[in-house]
Amino acid sequence: MEVAFENTPLPDIIELKNVSQTYDGGKTYVIKDYNLLIEDKPDQGQFVVILGPSGCGKSTILRFIAGLDKPTSGEVLIKSEPVCGYVPMVFQQYSNIPWLTVLQNIMLPLKYKKLDDEEHREKVQDIIKQVGLEGHEDKYAQDILLSGGQLQRVAIARSLVVGSDILLMDEPFGALDIHTRLQMQLLLSRIWQTLKATIVFVTHDIGEAVFLGDDIYLMSANPGKIVKSFHVDLPLERNIDTKRSKKFIDLVNEIEDSLFDLIGRHLF
Repeated sequence: MEVAFENTPLPDIIELKNVSQTYDGGKTYVIKDYNLLIEDKPDQGQFVVILGPSGCGKSTILRFIAGLDKPTSGEVLIKSEPVCGYVPMVFQQYSNIPWLTVLQNIMLPLKYKKLDDEEHREKVQDIIKQVGLEGHEDKYAQDILLSGGQLQRVAIARSLVVGSDILLMDEPFGALDIHTRLQMQLLLSRIWQTLKATIVFVTHDIGEAVFLGDDIYLMSANPGKIVKSFHVDLPLERNIDTKRSKKFIDLVNEIEDSLFDLIGRHLF
């Protein structure tokens, strides 16, 4: 069964309509008739998590929204208009340029858009402080000088500096150790609460999905589609105690059971 989305009076931020992707002329489909609607919740935005097994098309969907790839068929809309340009995206692999400093990496989008002026430099300093990179501005963005968490903070800061109210994240904490991953989850949660932006976050980790998400969409594969949705009924401000609450644990177990049900029905 596929999830049906109801268009409410809230402003549409991201919409995918009957999106399909095939690489062999239609003999098989990686994604077929895929639908997704993300609306702007007043004074909150949305933190949407896409969860599912490897190969179900999660990253492909993000690339469509980012404007990096185009589907074989269907529509990808940003604020009711066809996706145009590039929506900021943070990848699992470190995407920084190692021969540039932290500051230079973060400034790249502004240089590309010719916005390297005093006003925007002040904004960059605010973002550097927000992501906890103060004192590291002149270090090169290399793993021998910065930790994995710091390298991903650079990527997040670079995505924020363009002022977009949409941020896409493709398993950005997958390569981090448990302690650093928790730190980054807390950081991202705080950033979302501050910006009230729309974040679309892909992960395999159910606990991470529940801790960060506002709404979670579960995908199956062959072809990729959304088969179930979960609303996270937790306070927006989350901390380590959130993970110990009954609501958190119950939802993690519910999503886990749904995954096992899908496996049992051989849907992926």
